[in-house]
Amino acid sequence: MQRSLIETIMGAVVLIVAGLFLYLAYQTTDIASDGDGYTLVGRFGAVDGLTLGSDVRIGGVKVGTVTKEEIDPELYQAVVTLTIEKGIQIPKDTTAAIASDGLLGGQFVKLTPGRDDTLLTDGEEILDTKDVVAIEDLLGRAIFLITDQ
Repeated sequence: MQRSLIETIMGAVVLIVAGLFLYLAYQTTDIASDGDGYTLVGRFGAVDGLTLGSDVRIGGVKVGTVTKEEIDPELYQAVVTLTIEKGIQIPKDTTAAIASDGLLGGQFVKLTPGRDDTLLTDGEEILDTKDVVAIEDLLGRAIFLITDQ
């Protein structure tokens, strides 16, 4: 009888700890966010490594997420939809670039705000965009330069 009671208590403790872990994981991810914000669109020639849910950052601080990626069938550009937090206002002359989180990290959208007094509103397009620079391309160029001598 004593062993059965100890096993029951230990099982309950394990279930409580697992529940707390799941709650903390839910609270620290974007799943817990209520989706408040507004959308902006950017057109890029290449978005290698950028995925749904990737960060949108200003000065290294997360201000939104990538919510949609599609291809423009006429211009063959990647059209990326960004959801920006409600309290963040973005000037019209903002630059959007695909940046890397280090050598092995993922990609994110880096916004560099301009100085325009006019602000982007829901659904507008960021006109100044810069494509991702693939490390493979840089390595290929470096190897070509070294072996060309």
